[in-house]
Amino acid sequence: MGKYWGIILAFMVFVGCKETKKVEPIEIAQVPVEVPKKKLYGFYMDDFKVVHDTVKSGDSFGQLMLKNHVDYPKIVTISEEYKDSFDVKRIRVGRPYTILKSKDTTEKAEVFIYENDKINYTVVDLRDSAVAYKSKKKVTYLQREVAGTKTSSLSQTLDNLGVDYLVTINLSEIYAWTIDFFKLEKGDKFKILFKERYINDSIYAGVEPIEAAFFEHKGKPVYAFPYVTDSLKQIQDYFDEKGNNLRSTFLRAPIKFGYRLSSRFNLKRRIAYYGYKVRPHRGTDYAAPIGTPIIATADGTVTESTRRGGNGKYVKIRHNGMYSTQYLHMRKQAVKRGEFVRQGDVIGWVGMTGNTGGPHVCYRFWKNGVQVDPLREKLPSAEPIADSLKANFLDHIAPIQQQLDCIEFEIPEQPETFITYNAQNGPEQDKSVQN
Repeated sequence: MGKYWGIILAFMVFVGCKETKKVEPIEIAQVPVEVPKKKLYGFYMDDFKVVHDTVKSGDSFGQLMLKNHVDYPKIVTISEEYKDSFDVKRIRVGRPYTILKSKDTTEKAEVFIYENDKINYTVVDLRDSAVAYKSKKKVTYLQREVAGTKTSSLSQTLDNLGVDYLVTINLSEIYAWTIDFFKLEKGDKFKILFKERYINDSIYAGVEPIEAAFFEHKGKPVYAFPYVTDSLKQIQDYFDEKGNNLRSTFLRAPIKFGYRLSSRFNLKRRIAYYGYKVRPHRGTDYAAPIGTPIIATADGTVTESTRRGGNGKYVKIRHNGMYSTQYLHMRKQAVKRGEFVRQGDVIGWVGMTGNTGGPHVCYRFWKNGVQVDPLREKLPSAEPIADSLKANFLDHIAPIQQQLDCIEFEIPEQPETFITYNAQNGPEQDKSVQN
C-alpha cells in the first residue's frame, strides 16, 4: 500500500508544481460598422444635395425647375405627357416638396418629389428621359378600441380619449338617421373600433373608416357594422346586429354634426321682432357660421333655386310624390333647378339672406303637401340586409360584436365616503366628498 501512496504523492507534487501556462490576450479586430444609407422616396439621400421646401404663392412647376437648371424640353415633356401622373397646374401653395440635386458644381435638379398628402407623393425623375409616377410612403395600420361615457360634448369626450376629431364626424354620420346628435345626453355611452394610420411606424397620418360601433342613447343600445350589400357597385351601409339598416331615407339635419339646433317647428311661436304676436314657425333652424355647407337630406330633384322675400336665397327639393324639403337663408346656392341631387350633396352655404337675426339654415319639410315637424316624423328606413345575405352577415359580425362587447367602459372616479359615529347611537350620517 505504501508504494501506491508514493505514486499518488509524486503525482500531486508534479501537478502542483506544473508551471501555469501564460495565456496571451487575444486581439479583437476592430471591424468598422457600416451606417446604413438614408433612403427616402426610394432614393439614397447621400447621393444628392437635398433641398426640402414648400410651394410658395406664385410658384409654378416650370419656374421651380428652370431655377434649378432643368432643360426646358424636359419641363414640357412632364407638363404635356404625364398629366395623369402629375398635373403641373394643380400644385398647391403650402404643399411640401423635395428636390434632389447633383453634387457637382452645376447643382442641377435630378429628381423632384411633390407630396400630394401625408401618404401619397409624385416623383418626377429628370435624370435621363423625363418621367413622372405616383407612389406611397410605407403605412402601418394600428387598430384602436375606444370606449367612453359622454360627460361634456361628444367631441370633447373623444378628444379627452386622444381620438381624432374625424372619428367624431364619422360616428355622427353613421348614426345620423337613428340618433339625434344635437340632443345627446350626459351619460350616453359608446364603443368604437377603428384603425389609425402611421407613416414609418411613428408619424400619425389620420384614421380609417369606423369598423364597428356601439352607442347607447337614453339607455337604448344601437350597434353599427359596415357591410357591402352590392359587390359589383361596392355599395356599403351600416347595419345593426339584426341586419336592420341604420340609414333612413332622410337625414335628420341639413348640416353635419357640430352645430346648434336654435329653433324648432312651433305653430304658436311668439316673435319679438313682430311685437310678440303669434307667428307660426314651420321650419327647424340650425345655427351655424356663415359659409357652413348645407346638404340635401335625401335624394331628389331641385324644383326651386332662387331668392324670394323673407326666405332669402333658398333651394327646394322634391324627393318623391310624398316628401319635399326646403333650405332657407343661404348665402349662395350650389345647385340649379332641374338638377338631381344625392343625399349628403352640398346644395348651398349658410348665410343671412331674407328675414333672419343671425346665420342659420331654416329647414322645412313637406309631407303630402303639408309642412310638418321633421323631428317628430317617423321617417321610412332603408332596406334591411337581404335574406340571401343575412346568414353571411351574421357570421361576419359575430367575432366583431364579441370584441365590442368585451371592451370595458372606464369606471368614473367615485367620491370618498366619510362616516361619523355617535357614541350612543352608532353611525350618524354619511358624508360624500368628491375629490
